[in-house]
Amino acid sequence: MQKIVIKKNIKECLDLFFVFSKIGLFTFGGGLAMMPMMQRELITKKKWITEEELLDYYAIGQSTPGIVAVNVSTFVGYKQLGSFGGVIATLGMITPSLIVIMVLATFINSISDIPLAQKALKGINVAVAALLTTVIINFAKKTIKNWWNFLLMIAAFILVFFFKIPSFILILFAILLGVVNTFIALKKNKKDGK
Repeated sequence: MQKIVIKKNIKECLDLFFVFSKIGLFTFGGGLAMMPMMQRELITKKKWITEEELLDYYAIGQSTPGIVAVNVSTFVGYKQLGSFGGVIATLGMITPSLIVIMVLATFINSISDIPLAQKALKGINVAVAALLTTVIINFAKKTIKNWWNFLLMIAAFILVFFFKIPSFILILFAILLGVVNTFIALKKNKKDGK
């Protein structure tokens, strides 16, 4: 019985590691660009989390120190296998990047002079822009549920894009708004006797 449990845990750990290694290896452009692949791998294929959980993990990962994709992998790993799962998923996410960065660092001076490499990087940038557009549309569908949410999104965009307000200030302000909104809703429910 003990051997079966150990084999199952090893299989789950390897599965967690390789799923996040795949995500880390085949996505370019950072945390949000990884969203479509995370949705496909973690929600559709593995059914480890729901859409709402992924959005929550991204929101928390965005408002905590560190790389968003790594934070998300840690949350998912923790949900699957506890603290050890968080470590395994995190290692899975960062291992491909470490290997690619070490290889590129060796050849970076010679790559920057190759026209084909420069064109490939431009193509990757276009693909990342398309992926980010898809992510934004999916985020908007899931999170904008009324006019108030829509106006907040537009205001945040204007503040960041035109007025160059740092995004962490908007995140802190959004957290404050969420807490105040929840407090008001709880007070109203208590007053109404619900």
